[in-house]
Amino acid sequence: MKMTSLILAATLASCAGQSRQDHAEWAWIGFERPAENPIIRPNPDTKFFCPVTRDSVAWESNDTFNPAVTVKDGQVVLLYRAEDQTGQGIGTRTSRLGYAWSDDGIRFQRRDTPVLYPDNDSQQANEWPGGCEDPRVAMTEDGTYVMFYTQWNRTMPRLGVATSRDLESWEKHGLAFGQAYGGRFAGDFSKSASIVTRMDGDRQVIARIDGKYWMYWGERFVNIATSDDLIHWTPMLGEDGELLRVMETRPGRFDSELTECGPPAIMTEKGILLFYNGKNAEGGRGDTLYTPQTYCAGQALFDRSDPARLIDRLDKPFFVPDADFEKSGQYPAGTVFIEGLVRHRGKWYLYYGCADSRVGVAVYDPEK
Repeated sequence: MKMTSLILAATLASCAGQSRQDHAEWAWIGFERPAENPIIRPNPDTKFFCPVTRDSVAWESNDTFNPAVTVKDGQVVLLYRAEDQTGQGIGTRTSRLGYAWSDDGIRFQRRDTPVLYPDNDSQQANEWPGGCEDPRVAMTEDGTYVMFYTQWNRTMPRLGVATSRDLESWEKHGLAFGQAYGGRFAGDFSKSASIVTRMDGDRQVIARIDGKYWMYWGERFVNIATSDDLIHWTPMLGEDGELLRVMETRPGRFDSELTECGPPAIMTEKGILLFYNGKNAEGGRGDTLYTPQTYCAGQALFDRSDPARLIDRLDKPFFVPDADFEKSGQYPAGTVFIEGLVRHRGKWYLYYGCADSRVGVAVYDPEK
């Protein structure tokens, strides 16, 4: 398996507040925000004819956040969540996925219409009226893009799968866990999938381990699932027959309330590197260094040959809400909610949602 020196030579910069793992060789520390942040903002002027309501809607007028990212034809392509103004408050509007592209990974152009949205199709019952939320995307060796996203019908959020060859026309395949164990988990809460990837020369592609595809997923704890075809997924169960918890929340830490999977995981020489979003608990149960209910970003390392085995984990976040637009918006407690990570021109670009309202980016240079 080819691994680029850029991954293997990930060196650590200092990080204020880091714990005993200041010098964890496996972690990627030192992501820097460019001055151009936020890079995607709401746009009240773009209109879209909704096929469900049969009316024009300002589809990205209220908030734009929580992006997926990949590379296509040498350009960085961002697929971001956009909310209209059909409701008031988190979870009450309709979300659609917008498309933006960039040569440098920082300055983006955008399509006027979304590329994935609720439609009069087989998934309408799963996606209407809440919409399509919080995508993660990765590419197969043959150039097929696979997206995992939350289908939100305002009753139950569930993990959906879609595929594309061009990132603009998507085929929806429905629930990721719809058939597993005779449909046992089809109606259950599920979201936030981080599929395992590897570097193939300069390309980041979906990996196979022991002949299967693997992904970490979950919000309340981290579970793991496998697949033979990238469409139908089987969650791993523990000896008790319940979902296997490969990583859980930690009292007194920044991830004391939730451990929600972030961008696609990456195989490195040290192990499988999982970036995730930790939510800090309130009521004295969390880390007092961070605001209660704040989302900060963490890193964990899993075994390359046994992806369910957690090796190590940072005790402190490597990325926290800092800028005003990361701490003010429709989620005022503050978020740097990471969902997209891509290598471009020798550096790694991390894309994240800012307080559920904007899109930001931070850049990691392994040579520093």
